[in-house]
Amino acid sequence: MSTHNQGRASLLYEMLRSFTTLAEVLNLSRAVTLLGSTRQTVRRHISILEQERGEKLFELDDDRRYKLTPEGERALDEALEIVARGDGWLKNQSGKIKGLSHLMVEPEQGNRYYLQQHSLSKLWQDGPERLRAIAKAWAEAEGKLNHPAFAAHRSHCIVFRPSGTQWVCAEIGEHSSYATWFGKDWAASSIGLTFSSLVRGSGLGAVSFDPYREILASGGVRFDHISTELPREEPDQKFPVSYARVMMGCRFPDNSVGVVSSSIRTYDIQIAGVPESWIKSMDPSALIDDDI
Repeated sequence: MSTHNQGRASLLYEMLRSFTTLAEVLNLSRAVTLLGSTRQTVRRHISILEQERGEKLFELDDDRRYKLTPEGERALDEALEIVARGDGWLKNQSGKIKGLSHLMVEPEQGNRYYLQQHSLSKLWQDGPERLRAIAKAWAEAEGKLNHPAFAAHRSHCIVFRPSGTQWVCAEIGEHSSYATWFGKDWAASSIGLTFSSLVRGSGLGAVSFDPYREILASGGVRFDHISTELPREEPDQKFPVSYARVMMGCRFPDNSVGVVSSSIRTYDIQIAGVPESWIKSMDPSALIDDDI
C-alpha cells in the first residue's frame, strides 16, 4: 500500500465520523460542534470519501442545506455500523465469541451494559418457553405482524420501525417486559418515541443498535442474553435487570419492514465475564413468569 493510501486509511475512522454526524444533523455548523472539529476538516473528509467511493454522498439544496444523495443513504447504514464497532473496539467493549456478538460496557465507560448473543440452537434447547413459542409463531406467520398465528403473542412484544438513523417505537404489548418494568401508563405514552428516548436515563445508544440493524437487513431472528441497569419508578435511580431476548424481522400490513422483540426477565442467562452475583442482584420481584 502506498504512503498516500496508508495516510487515508488511518483517517478512515475520523472521516466516517464526519460523514455519519453530518448525515444525522444535515447541518455543517452543528456537525462541526458535535465533532469538535472545523468546517474545513469536515468538508475535506466528505470530499475524500466521495473521491474514494466515486460517488456523491451529499448535495446542497437551494438554501445551501445538506441532503443525503441516494448513494449517501445506501452508504450510511454500514458507515454507522463501522463507527459503532470502532467505538466499541477502541474502548474494549465489543468483540465476538464463536462469531457471535459480545458487549461489555462497564460503569466507568457509560451505562453498565452486558450482552452475549447465543445460537438459535440454545434457544430451542433451553431458552425460555415463551420466547421459543414466540419464535415458532413468527416462523409460522412468515414474519407478518398481523398474521393470525402471531396474534396470541403480540401482547408480549415491542415493535420498532426504522426512521432514518433512528428506531421509532410502533407498538408496546401490555404484557411485554418493557410495560411490566416501566408500567403500563408509561408504556402507553411511549408509542412514537425513538429507541434512545424509550429507556429513560439509561445512557444506551449506538451500542444497542447493531442487533436492530442486523435483523432489519436479514429479516431473520437472533437470541441474546443481556444484563444492564435501568431506571424504574424514579428516572435518576437505576436497578439491575437481566433478561433473555428474541428479536425477529417483521412486516407490517403495508409490507414495510420492522423489528419485533420479546424479552423474559430471568436469572438464567450466560454472559462471559459477568459474575452470577451481578445477574442475581436483580430484585426477585422483577422476574417474569415463563409459563404460557
